[in-house]
Amino acid sequence: MTDQPSRRRLLLVHAHPDDETINNGATMAKYAAEGAHVTLVTCTLGEEGEVIPPALARLAADREGGLGEYRIGELAAAMRELGVDDHRFLGGAGRYRDSGMMGVEQNTRPECFWQAEVDEAAALLVEIVREVRPQVMVTYDPNGGYGHPDHIQAHRVAMRAAELAAEPVYRRDLGDPHAIDKIYWNCLPRGVVAEGLEQLREAGTASVPSLDDLPGLVDDKDVTAAIDGSAFRDAKAAAMRAHATQITVDGPFFALSNGMSMPIVAHEFYRLVHGEPREDVPENDLFAGIAAAEGGTRQDAAS
Repeated sequence: MTDQPSRRRLLLVHAHPDDETINNGATMAKYAAEGAHVTLVTCTLGEEGEVIPPALARLAADREGGLGEYRIGELAAAMRELGVDDHRFLGGAGRYRDSGMMGVEQNTRPECFWQAEVDEAAALLVEIVREVRPQVMVTYDPNGGYGHPDHIQAHRVAMRAAELAAEPVYRRDLGDPHAIDKIYWNCLPRGVVAEGLEQLREAGTASVPSLDDLPGLVDDKDVTAAIDGSAFRDAKAAAMRAHATQITVDGPFFALSNGMSMPIVAHEFYRLVHGEPREDVPENDLFAGIAAAEGGTRQDAAS
């Protein structure tokens, strides 16, 4: 547990290494630099990821393997670039295996995250929540952003853990109850993405996806928080480069294994799904309105 009760504490729950940097890298770097305690929980090692560099192709699951172990190092390097020093794997590294994309054989393996019993996995996260006692949690929406089974499961586990962590009678062996003030889901507003794609076209980028081909976009009006991480764009880009098996960085743009270029965005967007909504939407601070994070005090769930 932190030794500063009023310190800002942010918890992020992600499915695989690199998800955190793509979705929240600038946000994480910003709050870490401001002195917040940033905790990242990653649910799998990403063993089923496609490997981009030919020199590392042997690591792929359908070849020699070992990608998951390699990605532990990539994630550690990325966290150093973002200034985050509290990172954990849910249940320990390798407790849950990457499930692969929806509909593949890997989804049926008993050790994969998709097959995990939600309450069992949530209990592992409850222990972290009650230790760290975050005021804010960030995770995916119910579709995991784009339908990946591990993203969907991370959403289910995170939301269930938040519920259970606040229950006074639930598993006191996991720590004293704690209620998270605000929960946000990552989101990408359609208007912002459209502007980014236009930047790619103006730069003469060869492979620019169509807006209609990008899943999980939300209407701009649904965004309730917009974090300006412009000062941390370079840190986010460096963290992306650290995830070299999964991401190629070319100046202000990046691409995943599909080869489609996208701009590296330093403005990151969220939807508030738990907590008191504010009139000044979109918020520019995930901790806005939380007394304990502003130097005051707050009563946790009854012990």
